[in-house]
Amino acid sequence: MMKIAVPVTSGVVSSHFGHCEIFYFATIENNKIIKEENITPPEHEPGLYPKWVKSQGADLVIAGGMGQKARDLFDQNQVKQVVGAPNVAPKQAIEEYLAGNLQSGSNSCDH
Repeated sequence: MMKIAVPVTSGVVSSHFGHCEIFYFATIENNKIIKEENITPPEHEPGLYPKWVKSQGADLVIAGGMGQKARDLFDQNQVKQVVGAPNVAPKQAIEEYLAGNLQSGSNSCDH
């Protein structure tokens, strides 16, 4: 089993990881989503979200953009990241990732 986290703003993959409204979490089994959750994160503080996302059980984060500090913290906690995801619904981004079709572009966050 695997758990994927996606930061969401206005119903789509957030282009700025640390400023999202909610996190969409999907539990994956046999390459299919078996459980979905929308969880409001705690108030944003630098460095908090990577630890919080890991505490929710995530193995992977799909985001539009993510700063280097967050990426480093995820690396330290063995959480993989896919950055540069398009602004689509989080479930669509995960389904495309699972199918090997997720088009990731450049990291839209530069800090």
